[in-house]
Amino acid sequence: MARRQPSSQADDQSSQPSSSGCPRQRPGCKRKRSVAFRVEVEGDPAAEAQDPWVVESLSGLKMKLKRQRVSSVLPEHHAVFNRLLEDPIVKKFLAWDKKLEVSDKYLLSMVIAYFSRAGFFSWQYHIIHFFIALYVASDMEEDNQAPKQAIFSFLYGKKHSQRPLFHKLCFQFIRSMGWKTRVTREECEQIQAFDPDLWVWGRDRTLLP
Repeated sequence: MARRQPSSQADDQSSQPSSSGCPRQRPGCKRKRSVAFRVEVEGDPAAEAQDPWVVESLSGLKMKLKRQRVSSVLPEHHAVFNRLLEDPIVKKFLAWDKKLEVSDKYLLSMVIAYFSRAGFFSWQYHIIHFFIALYVASDMEEDNQAPKQAIFSFLYGKKHSQRPLFHKLCFQFIRSMGWKTRVTREECEQIQAFDPDLWVWGRDRTLLP
């Protein structure tokens, strides 16, 4: 008795789409990836997740640039700072801040760093720039913002109408620095090392009783 041959209907059924919409595969056959699938993989958002690593690399580069800015603090910036320390109002302010809440050695170091970044000529720096730089430094580093308000009293007395002008000058000063207001502790220590015997570097909070 002759064996019945498989009908062509069975072959047709094996090639019919399944309920999931994908063609049924014969045993031993491998499915070929379509071009559309390869494009989808190449354009997968997961592949673009590596972009933040590039940004992280750029952030590391910025850190190196910030370290290079230490060399931009020239002797003339120290000379400007020393000149402004002799101003009677500055002396009075530093004598008032006995707890060093607004003018410890690190905040004063930041003043010199800001002078170097602002890019003004030496003769352009005046007492207002000293207090602006000190105000911005305190704003960057201190949690307690109340003590820095005393700067207004030493500059303007009871004339509160001058405060908007001061804040406008602060904005212009920060913009002249390219919005780079962060100063590392290492930069501050290098600035202090330029003239370690300067009397203001003795304003150390850790030494207060």
